[in-house]
Amino acid sequence: MEQVVIAGGGPVGLWLASELRLQGIEVTVLESRTEPDPHSRATTVHPRTLELLTSRGLVEPFLAEGVRIPGGHFAALPPRLDFSRLDTPYPFTLALPQVRTEELLAEHLRSTGARLLRGHRVTGLDQGDDAVTVHVHGPDGPYRLRTAYLVGCDGTRSTVREAAGIGFPGTPANAWAWMADAVLDAPPRWRSVANEQGTVMVFPLPGGVHRVVGNDTATVHTKPGPLTFEQLRAKVREITGTDFGMREAGWISTFGNASRQADRYRHGRVLVAGDAAHSHFPAGGPGLNVGMQDAANLGWKLARTITGAAPDGLLDSYHAERHPVGVELLRSTHAQSGLMTDHSRTTLALRGLLAELITGVHEFSDELAGRAAGLATAYPADPADGAHPLTGSRAPDLRPAGPADGTGLFTLLRPGRHVLLDLTGRAGAGFAALAHATSPGVTVHSAPLATSRPAWRGVTAALVRPDGHLAWLTEEQHLPALVTAAHAAVTATTARPAAAVPLR
Repeated sequence: MEQVVIAGGGPVGLWLASELRLQGIEVTVLESRTEPDPHSRATTVHPRTLELLTSRGLVEPFLAEGVRIPGGHFAALPPRLDFSRLDTPYPFTLALPQVRTEELLAEHLRSTGARLLRGHRVTGLDQGDDAVTVHVHGPDGPYRLRTAYLVGCDGTRSTVREAAGIGFPGTPANAWAWMADAVLDAPPRWRSVANEQGTVMVFPLPGGVHRVVGNDTATVHTKPGPLTFEQLRAKVREITGTDFGMREAGWISTFGNASRQADRYRHGRVLVAGDAAHSHFPAGGPGLNVGMQDAANLGWKLARTITGAAPDGLLDSYHAERHPVGVELLRSTHAQSGLMTDHSRTTLALRGLLAELITGVHEFSDELAGRAAGLATAYPADPADGAHPLTGSRAPDLRPAGPADGTGLFTLLRPGRHVLLDLTGRAGAGFAALAHATSPGVTVHSAPLATSRPAWRGVTAALVRPDGHLAWLTEEQHLPALVTAAHAAVTATTARPAAAVPLR
């Protein structure tokens, strides 16, 4: 019997499989396509995703091939969100076609020993108390796999979600837009235009092409048919006054603003992640990124459940933490959809006001930037329970003082284990020995922070989860108490709902 079967070999399924293999779990990925789709809807890699890749030692190929675009945007407003003010080593958006992201992740996955089977399509399932039987159609015909857990990473039309009886409520599309990958003789570095004729956004991709995204007043509320190159060029010229020297487009597509979310991310031994869990207007390109964060949250929890290191209740926290993140995702993209597809004077005035606030009010701009960058998501704990205010938030790349060996928190997270930080630097070997005896498999690092951080003032120890979120922090000074509390945090099985909170 398989330990985990994943339906879908896109970025989310590949990342989840890699996370499980890091924990020693046997994984089979079933992908219906025989080759990656050469046409990439997703092209945006956010700072938080780059941090996740760094925490597994995989970021360099992405940085080498992607195009760095300073900051991010909200609803294609002209002023860019300033990521340089955020606490991240990656203050930019990375433009990289999804096809290349998939190839890089698949290359890494194969090195881990996981099975990636292309041309194998999941057609149904039967779920029992102790296993799931997966119905598959492969190159040689239909067959079945028996697995302890099945995860649907198979997109908005997820067969796994439907076969498991997981609802997908939401709203149908009532506005449509178009996109193209075009060769431009007079390209802008980044350009956004919105007026009474429509909206156009242009940004660079690797290989000398540009992604052109937009909608026009005449057709925005009518489901479009196929769009020719000449029609695309005429629409761009009408809205912006120029076609940027557009002379060819290798791919032209359309999309709508339908918004849907799975009503539960777990049903027994079946779980869903990525587009199978949430579908939305791609404003700011968050889909791939939020999906990979779904996988990061689920991977270590599923592994600990399978190995018996945690009871089944830990797996319930996947829905408790990630479903509210999906709610916030749909709320944000729905709002941006309205700002990008309504070309009335009222909405244009609202866009102008928001642009002024982004430019002139740092607190407002920073909040939008933190959300757009993927850094503001937290799984908050109740201060009434004695939890530190930072508990549940994403941990930055903390740099302990000491030899200049480049060992930051993201490096310490590479084995995929919890990381226990002694920030006093005084506990040393005794702290590490006691911590290992109490919670085996935890990486322990003892050193004070190299630079002062106001939000961390007084913190003596912190426990970081494998997905980079803070499980526990304390200002306690007594060594045994530190380790006892850390052990309780490692073995905790409950989680409170997530929310996007202001950056601290």
